This record gives sequence, C-alpha cells and structure tokens, in this order.
Amino acid sequence: MENVAIKVENLVKHFGQGDSLVRVIEGADFQVNKGELVALVAPSGAGKTTLLMMIGCVEEPTGGAIWLGEEKVYDNKWLTKEQRKIRREKIGFIFQAHYLIPFLNVIENVTLIPQTNGVLEKEAKKIAMELLEYFAIADKAKAMSSQLSGGQNQRVAIARALANKPQIILADEPTAALDSKRSVDVVKMLKKIATEQDVAVIMVTHDEAMLPLCDRILTIEEKKVVSKEVSEETAIL
Repeated sequence: MENVAIKVENLVKHFGQGDSLVRVIEGADFQVNKGELVALVAPSGAGKTTLLMMIGCVEEPTGGAIWLGEEKVYDNKWLTKEQRKIRREKIGFIFQAHYLIPFLNVIENVTLIPQTNGVLEKEAKKIAMELLEYFAIADKAKAMSSQLSGGQNQRVAIARALANKPQIILADEPTAALDSKRSVDVVKMLKKIATEQDVAVIMVTHDEAMLPLCDRILTIEEKKVVSKEVSEETAIL
C-alpha cells in the first residue's frame, strides 16, 4: 500500500432507523493513489459529500473500513479518539465557499492550522509565504479576504488546506462559485498539487467541463462507488 493514500473497503452509511432508514452508501470499495486527482460525481442526494466527510473522519460510517495512507482509521468503529488530530495532520479540506476568517488577513488565515498543530509562528509564516508564492498571491499576504476576488480567495483557501502538508485533499465543489476560467485555473492548481507534491485529491464536482482535467472519475451508482476512466466518461452528469 506504499502508493495508496486512501483505501475504502465495504463502506456503508445509513441514516435513521426502522421505517425512516435511508441507505446512502452500500458497500463501497475503492482506493486513490498518491499523485491522483479524482473527480467524484453523482446526482444530487446520492451521497457525495457524505462519502467525502467519512473519508475525512468527520462523518462516522455505519460499517466498513478506511485507511489513510498506512494507517487504518476505521474498522466498524473509529480506531482512535483523535479524529480531529488526524484531520489536522493528514487532510486538507477545500469547500465551495472559501470560509476564510474575515478578521484575519491572508497570511494569518494560512498560518492558523500549522500553529494549531504546534508549528512556531516564524516557521508557519515561512510555510505560508512559500504557498502564497506558489499560487502567485504573495503580494496579497497582508490583505483581508474582503479585498480579494472570488478566485483569489479560493487560492488562499487552497494554500490554507496545504499549510499542514496533508497527504490528502478533499475538495467539495471548490469551483461552484467561480466562473469557467477561474474554475479551470483552480482545477489545474489541484492537479499541479497532486502531481508535484504527491498528494491524493478527491474533488466533488457537478461541472462536466472539469472532468478532462482529472485522472479518474468516481461515481455513485445504485449506492455503490464505481471507478471510471475520464476518456470513457466525460458527460455523465
């Protein structure tokens, strides 16, 4: 499993019980390798965000197993009480809204997670500036999010997600609030991150124009997760 960043076995998720039981995921089996950008697509309500939140140790599955890298984190129960620590150290989250803290400037937003993880302020600022330079927004380090465009804010959000040097990026419709050009720019950034930093990226998207930029597609069919090649499926939404 040296090259595997995420492995899921027989993952199940139900909500409710009895007559109100809703079966969302029934026995998902898949893996995502380091360096891959994988699109997760399915109709609304099929369980995309739920699946992402289970992998991200936010939502508890009903059953099955999850590995993040070499570590098995779930086997019909959480194998550690430190899910928050796993999220902080192994996973970067990106959402449709950037969720930058409005009373902090750009560099303060990016340094927040490393400092929470115990990184000294000077080192955290060094990491943050390297990331802001990587995304060509170092000149905005002292700006407030209200002074930036939507695309710039999303780049800051991606920099923040990378600040803890995660093995995995989970992106829930990160381009939904952006125009087509900025959407392509963001997905190309995610692809660059996956390739250059050997990070596994799963991106939920409804935008079929983004699919050719991805390495592979995961979709949810009849409550199962199915892996498809991009060349075969570019208009499944």
